[in-house]
Amino acid sequence: MTRQTLSLDPALVGYVTAMQREPEALARLRAATAGHRLARMQLAPEQGQLLMLLLQLTGARRYLEVGTYTGYSAMAAALAMGETGRVTACDVSDAFTRIARAHWQAAGVAGRIELVLQPALRTLDALLDDGQAGAFDCMLIDADKPGYPDYYERALRLVRPGGLILLDNMLLGGDVARPHNEEAPGVGVIRDLNAALRDDARVAHCFLPLGDGLIVLMRR
Repeated sequence: MTRQTLSLDPALVGYVTAMQREPEALARLRAATAGHRLARMQLAPEQGQLLMLLLQLTGARRYLEVGTYTGYSAMAAALAMGETGRVTACDVSDAFTRIARAHWQAAGVAGRIELVLQPALRTLDALLDDGQAGAFDCMLIDADKPGYPDYYERALRLVRPGGLILLDNMLLGGDVARPHNEEAPGVGVIRDLNAALRDDARVAHCFLPLGDGLIVLMRR
């Protein structure tokens, strides 16, 4: 039997959050989003800290994300990479990303972030058609779950060898481990993708029970 690691009750979640080295601009954005009915869509602060550290460790300068919501992950990436870094953010919601743009501007990183509002596959394919294969150091996938397999295959072409691919919400609140007949279609997609990523020789693989489940891959 696998030894169970520490589970986090609300008190420990609060403690871990308080112990994050979270830039004030990110904390303000997280607080501004907390009351939204879809606030669970925002990257957890501990995931944001890991993203920032990974970008700094790898010397990343070009970051791509599918799913921006109110802009937490894009801002984290822009802050981590500094003035020479560039972020390409893909989303379809003008309402959510209006919040993002306001906070990016206040944080002084708006000029480092290109926001593209259209279906992400259209943007990813356009980047490939424009000769951007292998041009990105890191890509985060945090969007509609049925689209994950297609986003992942594009990521393998857009991210350079040795670059990182991150996929969020790979636990779906635990639903991936509890199959039942009435589950949402995206649950089966993520369950199958989890198994496929575990066995995919094209990447090095680490599955972390961080936030709602975060997979970190390095393209070989």
